[in-house]
Amino acid sequence: MISANLQRLPCQYIIGCRFFSGYKPKMNIKECYRLLNVKEECTLNDVRDSYRKLAKQYHPDSGSPSADVTMFVQIEEAYRTMLIHLAKEENPEKKDEEEEEKFKRKVPQHRQYLSFEGIGFGTPSQREKQYIQFRVDRATDQVMEFRRQKLERQYAENAMMAKDVRQSKKVKITQAIERLVEDLIQESMARGDFDNLSGKGKPLQKFSYCPHVDPMTHNLNRILIDNGFQPEWIVLQKEIRDTIEKLRKELEVARSKLGEPLTSLREEQWRQCCEQFSKDIGKLNKRINDFNLIVPLLNRQMVHFSADKEIARALRLYETLVRTPQKIKEDSNTNNLENDMDVGLKTYWAKLSSLVWK
Repeated sequence: MISANLQRLPCQYIIGCRFFSGYKPKMNIKECYRLLNVKEECTLNDVRDSYRKLAKQYHPDSGSPSADVTMFVQIEEAYRTMLIHLAKEENPEKKDEEEEEKFKRKVPQHRQYLSFEGIGFGTPSQREKQYIQFRVDRATDQVMEFRRQKLERQYAENAMMAKDVRQSKKVKITQAIERLVEDLIQESMARGDFDNLSGKGKPLQKFSYCPHVDPMTHNLNRILIDNGFQPEWIVLQKEIRDTIEKLRKELEVARSKLGEPLTSLREEQWRQCCEQFSKDIGKLNKRINDFNLIVPLLNRQMVHFSADKEIARALRLYETLVRTPQKIKEDSNTNNLENDMDVGLKTYWAKLSSLVWK
């Protein structure tokens, strides 16, 4: 039995005792006390602290100038011996049991069945027969259990094979029926049987019933559509498009208000407008990142807007709007001049022809 004092020992100490249970110390106790620099009335904590201190001092990997492999091996040997010694002092009953175990008569190997608890009664020969019968019965039960499990596995495999065959036949029949129906529909369309239907040319209903959808799903979808429900990615896409259109118009209006030519003050105002526009484009690109994470289709994803390209676009549009009236005016002046030249030439040729005929 483990004494009350041993139960209060740390776990590391107990585990160490288990590891060193078969260890035979080579040093005497006094030599161990001298190497570990502890007194005879020391405790386990004192021994452990002293061992740690000396290990840091003499361990070859510690990097200490006093590192010594031989000294460290002796200290470790003394530490192990002290652990065993303290364990025996804390549990003297275990020591007596170990000494008694040495002189205890062991059961012969061919009669180990006598130590099997709960089997047999009577003389050793009677118990041996009873134990042999017990082993025979147990082996028989194990063989029967193995055969039962084997039959169950075979039955399960046969059932699965039969189920797969039935399923494959069902699929083949279903596919054949679908192909036959599709062929009949195509023949009817070729004959023109669907040309005179009552709903031909009319728009589809707002929400038509799908026969492949269960009624509960159909009603839920109808309720959502009637109440204006839209998926989140569609709402976000519309918001992004409206925002970029709004920012473009604001930039175009700001450039139109500044007019021509651009003075230093107007250039500073235009620079501030461009900086604010770049910040707004950065926020919009973050919204595009959120949209790309939730959009269900890859081809519906959006790319980021470039602030520099949008500013250049606004400038080109402004130049186009400014130069268009001037070009129209120049074209009108050119047409008037050409008309005047045509009239002058016609008059000149008419006078010249009249003189020639005279």
